[in-house]
Amino acid sequence: MTLFSVEGKTVVVTGGSRGIGRMIAAGFVEAGATVYISARKTAEVEKTAAELGCFAVPADLSTPEGLERLVSAVDGPVHVLVNNAGATWGAPLEEYPEHAFDKLWNINVKGVFYLTQRFLPRLREAAGADDPARVINVGSIDGIKVPALESFAYSSTKSAVHMLTRHLAKRLAKEHITVNAIAPGPFDSKMMAFALDDPGTREVIAGNVPLGRIGRPDDMAGAAIFLSSRAGAYLTGTVIPVDGGISC
Repeated sequence: MTLFSVEGKTVVVTGGSRGIGRMIAAGFVEAGATVYISARKTAEVEKTAAELGCFAVPADLSTPEGLERLVSAVDGPVHVLVNNAGATWGAPLEEYPEHAFDKLWNINVKGVFYLTQRFLPRLREAAGADDPARVINVGSIDGIKVPALESFAYSSTKSAVHMLTRHLAKRLAKEHITVNAIAPGPFDSKMMAFALDDPGTREVIAGNVPLGRIGRPDDMAGAAIFLSSRAGAYLTGTVIPVDGGISC
């Protein structure tokens, strides 16, 4: 097996029907992995799975039933779990609703923790000293630096994802399971469509990136594949900004 190979591994990507999740799933499929993607909307996840050549599991991961549906749909050991499903919410400070914090905490933080917990037996089956099982949590640079937008619950929960990553990494290292996080900057996704779909705003955002551009699918897939391959076997508890230098 080559240094960056993930061929033959079983990979689960939540929120895999579009955006960053789709980018990651597509990269793993192209690299020869067996990939399962989940999302709430059946039509969307099945369409994406057909296009990519992977397995679709419609599931609402904010519910116990959805968690169990995904876990039971995946056969055998799980080599890589990518916790990507998430949500955002923006509103002025004086109007920011309490239920926004509740919704985002449940999806962005509790969902990551409890899905990882449910998949632990499958991850343990895949784990080995030379080739650990991998958990990759998708955080955000908004959990590293204060964002310009009034997305208070989003930035708070993504910062929590980064700490949860470190906590799980320390606990699971002795079981040969690594836990790392990717913190994306601006990528084409539903969360950023409000800004990036406007050519003028897109140009401004790209101009604020030190590398001068919006992230591409290969940038995101490459980071996830690196963390999942032999090349990334000695990393755990890291939060890697994939942001073109914004967080520098």
